Amino acid sequence: MEEEDDYMSESFTNVQQDVRPGLPRLRRMKEAIQKEEKQREANQKNRQKSLKEEEKERRDSVLKSALGNENKGFALLQKMGYKSGQALGKSGEGIVEPIPLNIKTGRGGLGHEELQKRKAEQQLENYRRKIHMKKQADEQAADQFRMRFKSKHEERKIEGDLRKSQRACQQLDTQKGIEVPKEIWYWVEPEQEEKDQEEEEKNEYKDSDLSVLEKLQILTTYLREEHFYCIWCGTAYEESADLSSNCPGNSSADHD
Repeated sequence: MEEEDDYMSESFTNVQQDVRPGLPRLRRMKEAIQKEEKQREANQKNRQKSLKEEEKERRDSVLKSALGNENKGFALLQKMGYKSGQALGKSGEGIVEPIPLNIKTGRGGLGHEELQKRKAEQQLENYRRKIHMKKQADEQAADQFRMRFKSKHEERKIEGDLRKSQRACQQLDTQKGIEVPKEIWYWVEPEQEEKDQEEEEKNEYKDSDLSVLEKLQILTTYLREEHFYCIWCGTAYEESADLSSNCPGNSSADHD
């Protein structure tokens, strides 16, 4: 009686790999061809590099060596009396060394390098012009800021001198028995004085069309003529002659 096949035996469970004999050989041939192509490319690059180096060395060697009698041009110069190392020209005012040879290595046409040089110079000039214009703009802005700051500072100082003059006028007029100021703005109104103390920068005088500086000039002149008083000296002089002799002048600048 024949034995039945055992489907759980190793002959059925082991999967056989594809070991076709032609595949490894083709793979090795392909790798060998690729390796040969890479080697050929490397040899070609090395050969090109060595040719360029040899050409450069030959050129440098020729340029460094002096011309000999075998050179026709040099032989003609010698027949005309020229000696090696002597300057050219009848009186020896010419050049001694030959004009250097400029080897063109790029692929640009004639005039390309000069064009590129002009473009670079133009770009540099434009950059310098922009820097100069920016510097001028910064300096102008700084000057304007200083002028605004100075103007604002002077405006506040004039307003402060006017308030000082109003208080002095009110006090001196009252001491002299004057009950009503010559002009309403000669004295500081109580509500206006409180407002000035709270918001000095927002002080406004709406009772006339005069500017703050004009009011200050009028009021200081009144104080000097009526009371012989100078707000910048902080002194009431005895008489007009005493004021004229000892007070520097009728302005803040005269007292600096």
